[in-house]
Amino acid sequence: MDNTQYVINTVRKDIIDNNLKVKAIIQDINNCQGPLSVLEELNNAGRQKIASLRKHIEHLNELVSECNDEELDNEIDTHRKQLTSTLAAFRKANMNAMLTIEKANSTDLFDTNKDEDTSSTVRKRTAANAGKAGLLKVSSNVTDQLLSISRQLADTTQRSADTLDSLVSSSSSVQGTNDELINTKGTIGQSEKLLAKYGRREFTDKVLLFFAFSFFLACVLYIVQKRLL
Repeated sequence: MDNTQYVINTVRKDIIDNNLKVKAIIQDINNCQGPLSVLEELNNAGRQKIASLRKHIEHLNELVSECNDEELDNEIDTHRKQLTSTLAAFRKANMNAMLTIEKANSTDLFDTNKDEDTSSTVRKRTAANAGKAGLLKVSSNVTDQLLSISRQLADTTQRSADTLDSLVSSSSSVQGTNDELINTKGTIGQSEKLLAKYGRREFTDKVLLFFAFSFFLACVLYIVQKRLL
């Protein structure tokens, strides 16, 4: 039990550590002004930390399921809610960062000197379009990752619900067995009382039979004695 508690405390620390790192990455994404490559790096780091955070929460859930502790179950629910909130904040930060970068690209495009030659203007527009395409790609990747994590969380929640149903069913079976044992105990107690009663009656019958036999012998001896005299 002590070893299990030690592992639980270690996983708790890992959850807190990863949660703080994810929040720091989200803050960096909110402050990101570009370029697009920086946002992609932050996204990769954020996805890794979120995956690690989810893994530690599932590990803690496996440990808690062996302890059957309601307080620990509530803690797991809290961690899952925090993870859901973190995912929402991560997605919102990415959307804000992409809008900021797109706005910056648009500003640069409109600030271009109108006297530049046609080829230079075309190159800048091509670069802006490429930047928009990259932003859309990042947005799509982030959305797919968030959907995948959401599906995994839904599967985990369903497994937890199934486990809870099994525990409730097991508890009902144990309660039924306990009731049967109580009834059996009452029956055994009544049988014991009846056996004791029959035992006392048998002893009384033996005593009465002994006295009756003794009286019979006394009568026989008395009659024989009278005849001999």
